[in-house]
Amino acid sequence: MARLRSFQRLAAHFVDIADFLLVYIEEAHPSDGWVSSDAAYNIPKHQCLQDRLRAAQLMREGAPDCPLAVDTMDNASSAAYGAYFERLYIIQEEKVMYQGGRGPEGYKISELRSWLDEYKTRLQSPSTVVIQV
Repeated sequence: MARLRSFQRLAAHFVDIADFLLVYIEEAHPSDGWVSSDAAYNIPKHQCLQDRLRAAQLMREGAPDCPLAVDTMDNASSAAYGAYFERLYIIQEEKVMYQGGRGPEGYKISELRSWLDEYKTRLQSPSTVVIQV
């Protein structure tokens, strides 16, 4: 949940230049599977989309201002983006501009912030245009 709060702060800071989306994927540490000793919630393995939707509401509570999507039961988004357990991406004009490492070790909000800071600087820098007559 701490990472989710950090993500929400980042989204609020860069709301003027980027749209943010959370995608809830399959539960990494289900209570009836590979249990984590520091799990904040008791979420069993999703048996159907309704289970996944209910679990995703917990994520919404952690980041209420960010749009939330839920992966399909065949885990299409997770497979396409290699998101299991968690991952950060920047997609611009249908092209991946930034791909963070796989979480939890590779999940680095600081890298994402740096990319967005540089992007914002480029947007604010006046471009020089030379016109020859």
